[in-house]
Formats: sequence, C-alpha cells, structure tokens
Amino acid sequence: METTTAFLEKRLKLRVNRDKSAVERPSRCRFLGFRLFKYRGRVRVGLAPKTLKRVRTRVCELTARSSRNMARRIEELNTYLRGWLGYFCLAETPSVFDDLDGWIRHRLQACLWKQWKRVRTRIRELRALGAPEWLAHQVANSRKGVWRSSGGPMNSALGAAYWQAQGLISLTATYRQLCQPC
Repeated sequence: METTTAFLEKRLKLRVNRDKSAVERPSRCRFLGFRLFKYRGRVRVGLAPKTLKRVRTRVCELTARSSRNMARRIEELNTYLRGWLGYFCLAETPSVFDDLDGWIRHRLQACLWKQWKRVRTRIRELRALGAPEWLAHQVANSRKGVWRSSGGPMNSALGAAYWQAQGLISLTATYRQLCQPC
C-alpha cells in the first residue's frame, strides 16, 4: 500500500484517499457496487451485497403498501429498475437478477393483497384471476400476514405474465436483452 500510494502521489501527482483505498484480494474488494469472484476457473463480475441491499430498500420505498395507484407504482418502479439495470448489466450473475425479479413480483402481490382489504374482495379478485373456488375461500379467509398470504397460490394466479400485462419490466429478460451482444 505504501509503495503504491507513493507512486501515485509523487510520480502521477494524484491524491489518494487513504480511507477508501486498500490493497486486498480481488474477491474481497468492492468497487462501484461490483465485486469480483472466481467461478469455474474464470474471474467474473458480480453485484456487491451492499448493492443488493440498497436496491431492495429502494424497491420497498417505491412499492410502499399504502393506498397508491398500482399503475403509478409500476411506472415509478420501471423507471428506477431500467436505470439501475443499465448500470449493473455488466454483472455476470443472471440468477441474482432472476431472484430479484421474483422478489419484486412478490412485493407487488403483497401490495395488491393489502389493497383487497375485505375477504369478499379477496375471493372475488382471486376468482377473477382463475383460482378455484375452494382455494379462493381458503386463501382469503387465512389469518396469515400479508407477505405470507401474497405468496403460494397468488404466485400461480399473478404470475410473470400478469405483471408483464400490467406493464412491469422483467429484470431477467431486460438483462438478457442488454447482454446479448456481449
């Protein structure tokens, strides 16, 4: 660290921020939201854990389970996700984008479940989405929390095709589209 710092400051006339700079193994380094890791003998670029935590926090803010319009919520979410993915599409971890995609859909399903406050409304909406009568009654009358109720049977009723019809972009599909020329 000392020799590198001396070279950068004396020879190249650059200032080195000693708080942010370090000499470490590449697998431990985090740089601009990315991390490097070795997979099958090749060094790859991935997302830093802090980055994933930050995007989940921002998605939670954008999809707050208040009485906002779902179309407006999806529009704001799409704007943010397009920009975020435009920057982080260099990552070579499609499974991370797939997991994040599923989590976002589950989050939106929880928002819908919260909007359908009464049991009668939940049964009606689940029936309209094609759920069997017995399943609609069983899920709507459940005393489980919003997050748990919004999973399971709602995943089949409100799949990826439903959210795509509502206008939500798919992180996985957009990632594959952006990385196709690579």
